[in-house]
Amino acid sequence: MAQITLLDGGMGQELVHRSGDEPTPLWATRVMIDHPGLVKAIHADYFAAGASVATTNTYNILHDRLVGVGLDHYYHALHLRALMEAHEARAEAGRGIIAGSMGPLGESYRPDLTPELAVSVPLYEEKARLMGSHVDVVLCETMSSLELARGALIGAQAAGKPVWLSVSVHDRDGTKLRSGEALADLAEVLKSAPAAAVLANCSMPEAMLSALQVLKGFGLPFGAYANGFSEISSLPLPEGGGAPDYTHRHDLTPERYGDFAMSWVDLGATIVGGCCEVGPAHIAHLRDRLLASGHQIA
Repeated sequence: MAQITLLDGGMGQELVHRSGDEPTPLWATRVMIDHPGLVKAIHADYFAAGASVATTNTYNILHDRLVGVGLDHYYHALHLRALMEAHEARAEAGRGIIAGSMGPLGESYRPDLTPELAVSVPLYEEKARLMGSHVDVVLCETMSSLELARGALIGAQAAGKPVWLSVSVHDRDGTKLRSGEALADLAEVLKSAPAAAVLANCSMPEAMLSALQVLKGFGLPFGAYANGFSEISSLPLPEGGGAPDYTHRHDLTPERYGDFAMSWVDLGATIVGGCCEVGPAHIAHLRDRLLASGHQIA
């Protein structure tokens, strides 16, 4: 039986659902301004569900998002607010680690917008330094191309904390990134800077097992946290530079998601949880399944 790190579930979509606000390009970040304390409440719900990690609501706090809405002067303050709410939830739970989230530059699911390393590395370094003293690990999430993963991994070292690198794979073929590049080629990226774990996230759960079969070969702790969206890979890329239009699926019950996640654990994954549209009920069910199978939750 294994020692499993149980991640939390999605934050951004959960915030949008609970706030009742219409989603905007700033989505989860805007909700944090308009509804202080809601982030903490969601962290608390995930801890209550058994999660051992609070992933900070910093995924979308990026200069390229904030400049467009005239809020770039809040860059540092928004990070500190997100970090504070994660810390308060952990203090009340009395356990857990904090993972500082770093999302993709350009836009989620848009590998075609990957900037050059000369651009991405300094931006990620700035973000990592800001979070470094407040987190236990840095989580580079939803990296959809090799070059973006490389920039994030190198920049994240500035935090002085362990780095988990997580990539988003093609929904129909988990052996490929959303860019179409072979997931196996991530091995070269991992030579760029140290990583403490390698994961796949924010793709359909059906794609994760084949992705994990590749990640397992890298010799690092590995895992997955899938989303509850319908297929994104076949959708056209918007000319405006945004994310493709996607909808949540209605068939991904906690029980069904648990079946997927337990197959990842059976393969050897030791870090599992959920991404967008995977909520506290899914995490609670997964906790129960893990414990019933004799695993320990870190």
